Amino acid sequence: MIKIAVTGVAGRMGRALVQATAELPDADMALTAAVHKPGSSVLGVDAGELVGVGSLGIPICGDLSECDFDVLIDFTLVGPTLENLRYCLVNKKAMVIGTTGFNADQKREIEEAAQDIPIVFAPNMSIGVNLCFHLLQQAAAVLGDDADIEIIETHHRNKLDAPSGTALRMGEVVADALGRDLAECAVYGRQGISEVRDRDTIGFATVRAGDVVGVHTVLFATEGERVEITHKSSSRMTYARGSLRAARWLSGKSRGLYDMQDVLELGRGRDGG
Repeated sequence: MIKIAVTGVAGRMGRALVQATAELPDADMALTAAVHKPGSSVLGVDAGELVGVGSLGIPICGDLSECDFDVLIDFTLVGPTLENLRYCLVNKKAMVIGTTGFNADQKREIEEAAQDIPIVFAPNMSIGVNLCFHLLQQAAAVLGDDADIEIIETHHRNKLDAPSGTALRMGEVVADALGRDLAECAVYGRQGISEVRDRDTIGFATVRAGDVVGVHTVLFATEGERVEITHKSSSRMTYARGSLRAARWLSGKSRGLYDMQDVLELGRGRDGG
């Protein structure tokens, strides 16, 4: 049986992950540890009771060292995720990372850790979103440099990073397909730009409002027609179920950095073993 630990269980994604593990139909994987930040009022509370699925017999703890697990699923914040990564590296535990907002150096730390432990690191664990990544690659290749490309994303008011990790990954996929460097061609907002749009740029627009779980649209506009590829999330359970699929897929891997394209067999892992 694959033993799963979830961090940040009192947060939105943490609660969804606990619920998703409680609903697992198979006996090959189960939640064995639930973690939240030290000093929290939820420490000691049964994880199942916290999310309303009934007692699971798993009291919430404040430290990974108190936990027995094979795979850690982490959707917290950059700082705590990196601390958890270091624990998993020392203790040879697999990890599924859904946290976003890492800078280049922090991403490099994850890449280096994956030389010794298996990691699925993806900006979005939704199966539908990752199918969209695949479709975006095809659309960009077909439409080529004839299209103006804009990426519009909407999330709830409490989301901290902007643009979202998913929007940035969509931009990377499109830029790669067109032979561009996103760092050089991305435009984040157009205030103060008083010139004709550069065809080679990829624009980003960010909306933060209400309780929107997540909406991403990539617009390819040419003279006379446009193609829009949109993904809408109405529940965090889509991310939770995708994360569990990733955790199951990691079983048996000894090391390597992977993303959901690998999990869904739409891509190839890096430095895997």
